[in-house]
Amino acid sequence: MADGDNSSSAKSYVDQATGAVQSVLGSVTGNTSDQTSGDAKKSQAEVEKEASHSIGKLGNIAVTPQGGVAQDDPNRTAGSWNQTVGSGKEMVGNFVGAEGLKREGIEQNREGKGQEAQGQLSDLGSGMGDRAKGALGAGVAGLTGNKADQDKFQAQHDDGKAQLRSAQADIQKQAQ
Repeated sequence: MADGDNSSSAKSYVDQATGAVQSVLGSVTGNTSDQTSGDAKKSQAEVEKEASHSIGKLGNIAVTPQGGVAQDDPNRTAGSWNQTVGSGKEMVGNFVGAEGLKREGIEQNREGKGQEAQGQLSDLGSGMGDRAKGALGAGVAGLTGNKADQDKFQAQHDDGKAQLRSAQADIQKQAQ
């Protein structure tokens, strides 16, 4: 997370809980100012959570608002392509009555789904690993005062987040 950026998932959960407690206390004590402030904090935390999970994609490149950039695992792109070609073969085979072409298309589509899933799992694992290593490394570098290492590890965290969010977004899109 870059300096001044408040779109951390963990921070948003803490802010939501803090806002809820403040709102309840304001409600119990009759202090409308505290209640309003707590409700506002909860709303802001929801916006931060949404920003933390947002991702921009252009082809097989993903970018987060924090500046993280990641390229999809090649199996994701190749798997998607194989699904498209397989569906085309299946459609043409259906249209012209060519059972062999139809079966070939079904098989290529199925293999493409597996290939894409393999790439998604790879990106999920790599993204989680880079986020954890980057967060830990940035924390240690911050404690030791090494700004160059802190920036390097923060970039690793942000790139891992882009890779992770990209895979999550594609998996969610396919589940719909």
